[in-house]
Amino acid sequence: MTLEVKVTRNYQVTIPAEVRDKLGIRVGDKVLVSVEGDSVVIRKVAGDFARVRVRLKRKIDANYIERVIREVGEELGSAAGH
Repeated sequence: MTLEVKVTRNYQVTIPAEVRDKLGIRVGDKVLVSVEGDSVVIRKVAGDFARVRVRLKRKIDANYIERVIREVGEELGSAAGH
């Protein structure tokens, strides 16, 4: 399905109703906008990460994230040697 839409003076476009209905896009949903060659591609975001809540038993900081990345890298490196 290809439909023509107009770019407003604020560089906005309206997603046509047929496309919104087909993809299930509702008010407040987020979409991803990317450039592929000479095309602008708009994709519906799969899932809503903003609504996910996680209870952590420890504080997550940069040092913790770096340690986890290092440990995973070491595990992947040792697995590749087997």
